[in-house]
Amino acid sequence: MIKVLVVDDSVFMRTLLTDLFAGETDFTVVDTARNGKDAIDKVKRFKPDLITMDVEMPVMDGIKALELIMKEAPTPVVMISSLTQAGAVATLRALEIGAVDFVAKTAGPISNITAIRTEILTKCRAAVRANVLQLATGRATAGALPAMPKMHSQPGLALDERIVAIGTSTGGPRALQEIITKIPGNIPCGIVIVQHMPPGFTKSLAERLDSLSSVTVKEAEHNDVIRPGYVFIAPGDYHMLIEREGGKTVIKLNQNPPIGGHRPAVDPLMESVARTYGSKAIGVILTGMGRDGAKGIEAIKRQNGYTIAEDQSTAVVYGMPKAAIELGVVDKIVPITGVTAEILKVLS
Repeated sequence: MIKVLVVDDSVFMRTLLTDLFAGETDFTVVDTARNGKDAIDKVKRFKPDLITMDVEMPVMDGIKALELIMKEAPTPVVMISSLTQAGAVATLRALEIGAVDFVAKTAGPISNITAIRTEILTKCRAAVRANVLQLATGRATAGALPAMPKMHSQPGLALDERIVAIGTSTGGPRALQEIITKIPGNIPCGIVIVQHMPPGFTKSLAERLDSLSSVTVKEAEHNDVIRPGYVFIAPGDYHMLIEREGGKTVIKLNQNPPIGGHRPAVDPLMESVARTYGSKAIGVILTGMGRDGAKGIEAIKRQNGYTIAEDQSTAVVYGMPKAAIELGVVDKIVPITGVTAEILKVLS
């Protein structure tokens, strides 16, 4: 049984979540807490396997409580709050501190939790298997590496025709911060990223990474031109593909059906990168649950591109890297702290 502590200042929400978990055979709610201070006391007393945490609460908010819990008694935490949708910055802060994942309540009446019931249960089940010690101790380090060494291109191969495609899900924001903030501004290619996130959050993530990095990071827009030194993050609720258009490589967004429950999904991005860049593509698969990205990495490898997967030792959730590795299409497996260096080594 997964022992859950439900933390929310609303009696109604505490009841709603308690009833949700009570209807499942693998969850048991050990207690509820009305604020962050109450939560800390009950974490010590009940030692739950999982905590669902609201953001805005009296006495002590969810962000402060999360910070103390990760220092004193590291426990998987899933943020569930009406503020997470409008307050994407607060959600990203929670993920930086150590929350495994988050669920944004749907618009409309607060009782409309049935619309996200499956998402809550899926993410909570994944959270209890997360590498919580990595979340508690692994801190992303800002600051770019030294400038890129002089590049030596093959005859007829322009350096700006290279590309790096990255796919990630649960634990991704911290992993991306570790990678992108170390990339020098003169990197000779563009970078495209799919991070599983709903609308609104990808823009805040891009702005956060841009403020910390030497490269330019932005939420991708339809027909954006891929350029060296630019990082494009797929917007929530849109698939992102890469196409040749004249002498340029451009981003194409669409709202085709979700793939494996995801939009954006990693596979279509990487498959388009494989078609467009062939052997000049570098594919990177990071922490996340599920198998999204495995087929995409395979497509890049079939075109003789270079492929990298995050090592299990640092992955918050090992599902996505493991799926790619099991296909036998990964050239290099490295901890998150070594991914940037590996990308730069391949480019040089």
